[in-house]
Amino acid sequence: MSGLHSLEKVLVILDLFTEDKLEWTPEQLMRELGYTRPTLYRYLKVLREAGLLTSLPGAGLMLGPRVVEMDYLMRKSDPLLQHGADHLHKLTQNLPCTALLVRWYGRRLLCIASEVSTSDPLSSYPRGRPMPLGRGAISRSIMAFLPRARMVTLIEENIDELRNIGLGTTVPEIVDGMKNVQRVGYAVAYGEVTPGVVGIAAPVFDATNSPIASLCVTVAGSLITPVHIDELGQQVMAAATDISARLQHSRATTPNDDTQPKQPLDLANTDRRRT
Repeated sequence: MSGLHSLEKVLVILDLFTEDKLEWTPEQLMRELGYTRPTLYRYLKVLREAGLLTSLPGAGLMLGPRVVEMDYLMRKSDPLLQHGADHLHKLTQNLPCTALLVRWYGRRLLCIASEVSTSDPLSSYPRGRPMPLGRGAISRSIMAFLPRARMVTLIEENIDELRNIGLGTTVPEIVDGMKNVQRVGYAVAYGEVTPGVVGIAAPVFDATNSPIASLCVTVAGSLITPVHIDELGQQVMAAATDISARLQHSRATTPNDDTQPKQPLDLANTDRRRT
């Protein structure tokens, strides 16, 4: 962990809390991170006072109530959620399915909103659970529209999974498959993430025309034909295009006190370096 600033070291602690490891003791954190006891306890004090971590008698540390508060504020403020809600509803009206809005950040895909029109939804990734980057229509709907160098880097990092689902055996072959997604405008996956489920996804772009999210519909493969898949793909793509346009319009019409134009922050493609 040498070379990290204090803020980064604090964030590393939060990153350790996962679905597989929901609770940590200070001793476990020291072994995992290599922090000294005084340093660790200083960081834990900050996180606990901020409500980001909490603990109960006889239990370890776990995520705190501030996370819930921040989630509420995100739901109220995120324009992606605001512009996407109507489309999630519309996409689930004519077919028993699940419609998802998935945010991409760093190397993660995360469902931030969904709507279901079936009594037995077939989804392995509810809101808040990170999705695989090497499988599924959502992943390809993002990857295919990235600059080539960035796309190739992600392909190389996920090459084994991409090979296993039959996208090709070499990086150039997989890049060619991504070009086909670009040409069509949406990606289709058959049972790659959840067995028996077809996923159809299209990218959502920000004001710089960079993919920041994906709009996806998942449906039982037994309920649709190739013709239906194409029709649904066109609907998903049209909805994603509308969300993109709304995002760009809202940015263009947002009052700005500064007189000098600013470059938008490219947080989605910024990797936090850790050593």
